Amino acid sequence: MLEILAILLCLGILASGVLAVRLNNLMAAMVSAGLSSLFASVCYVLLAAPDVAMAEASIGSGLSMLIFLYAIRKTSNAKE
Repeated sequence: MLEILAILLCLGILASGVLAVRLNNLMAAMVSAGLSSLFASVCYVLLAAPDVAMAEASIGSGLSMLIFLYAIRKTSNAKE
């Protein structure tokens, strides 16, 4: 059962990564990249690495996504 869940999470990581590359909207692509990082943190929990999962969730999914979304918002306002 654990293997099936890990495979599904890995497929979710791949799918959200492909979406992040293929989407034309920058905000949607950044959210998809953050979702990929969130899937990775859940996968780390399943692999019994909770410290790595907490770091990935807080830095990879949370902080970096907020910084990129802030930068996208600021640069899109500058164009208008």
